[in-house]
Amino acid sequence: MKTLTLSEAAKAVGGTLEGNGSFTGVYTDSRKPVKGGLFIALEGDRFDGHDFVANAETDGAAAVMCRKKCETNLPVIYVEDTKKALLALASYYRGLFDIPVVGLTGSVGKTTTKEMTALVMASEYETIKTQGNLNNDIGMPLTLFNIEESTEAAVIEMGMNHKGEIATLTAVSRPVAGLISNVGVSHIENLGSRENILAAKLEILEGMKKNSPLIINGDNDMLQTVENEDYDVVFFGIENEKCQIRAVDIETDEEKTVCNILYNGNKYRCVIPIAGLHNVYNALAAFSVGVKLGIDPEKAAKAVAGYVPEGMRQRTVRKNGVIFIEDCYNASPDSVKAGINTLETINAKRRIAVLGDMLELGDYSETAHRDCGKYAAEKGIDVLFAYGNASAFTADEAQKNSLKEVYHFTDANELSEKLSDFISEGDAVLFKASRGMRLENIIHYIYDKMQ
Repeated sequence: MKTLTLSEAAKAVGGTLEGNGSFTGVYTDSRKPVKGGLFIALEGDRFDGHDFVANAETDGAAAVMCRKKCETNLPVIYVEDTKKALLALASYYRGLFDIPVVGLTGSVGKTTTKEMTALVMASEYETIKTQGNLNNDIGMPLTLFNIEESTEAAVIEMGMNHKGEIATLTAVSRPVAGLISNVGVSHIENLGSRENILAAKLEILEGMKKNSPLIINGDNDMLQTVENEDYDVVFFGIENEKCQIRAVDIETDEEKTVCNILYNGNKYRCVIPIAGLHNVYNALAAFSVGVKLGIDPEKAAKAVAGYVPEGMRQRTVRKNGVIFIEDCYNASPDSVKAGINTLETINAKRRIAVLGDMLELGDYSETAHRDCGKYAAEKGIDVLFAYGNASAFTADEAQKNSLKEVYHFTDANELSEKLSDFISEGDAVLFKASRGMRLENIIHYIYDKMQ
């Protein structure tokens, strides 16, 4: 982070400064101190950062930002609301740099798209990106503080649960290009309808200058309806021939996906080191951002080959002749279907889907789980292991649609034991569920048994 004086920070957030000095970082978690940094005491339902001001002093903070009086020898910036002040300070800091910031959002695959987009941007510019899933109104501003004097571009992921959240994030980050990867049903419990989800995603425009590129998925039934003469709307896709940027000649196996990208009358070969048609969309999105921001199309297409899956996002593991697809970081109906599509492409003796509950779907939960069960049956999955209370609907619908071998569990230990005894050489196994279902525990149990 570029060094800031406490006086300019206080002015930026409309606070009152007691003391003087400067700082070279910003943090909000006292367990992860930044020596010489500004500790901002956030307040939540179950914590109060003001309780850790003493820790900040002990750990070498340069100053603290507080809402209420605190006992410390450090300089203090007093503000009315520390969370709003964090956003205001991040907005001020972003304004110190004349660099292209890419803002991206979507119902599914944001992180994968972010990683690929960062690779494309890094092929031309010194690029920073959102780390992990720090994409909310605390994580995103902290990401902006990672911009250095040497930084030439930033790729910023924006998450949301409610209306107005992306409006806040885009106002702070002020993207020069916006990307909406898709509109599904994630967070429909809070937003009520897909139309409302679309409107919430389009809030990204509120922080963008007129005529900036808005890059969206032209195959998505909601996004393909978007029209806005104030922005350079660019559609990417596979099926929709009206898209300015399209993928053709697609080939996929369990290791990779290969396609040609059509752009401005030319073809650019793209090798994506991960299986699945949905990853073609992620690569198209990243390519589209790159070329709209001046990166050579050939270079943009090749950059995607450097992608490495993070954590439990569609990681392929081979053990004892079995192919495992670990894709249990999160789940929605769209991403579950994408996982099933990937499993379908794998040449295996049996294709086994382990599908856990999809959370945060509210009244839509039964419909969504039944839809995924039907989809698994239609795609010719050989065996379904459903896990969780809501996944009983997945199992029931799969059986109704003639998937003959279906098992349902509500106990993780029972599922682990049955699955470890069931799988054999030549099988391919997909694990897919919301993060809260902790499918990784079942995966680790099976791996340990196979040693």
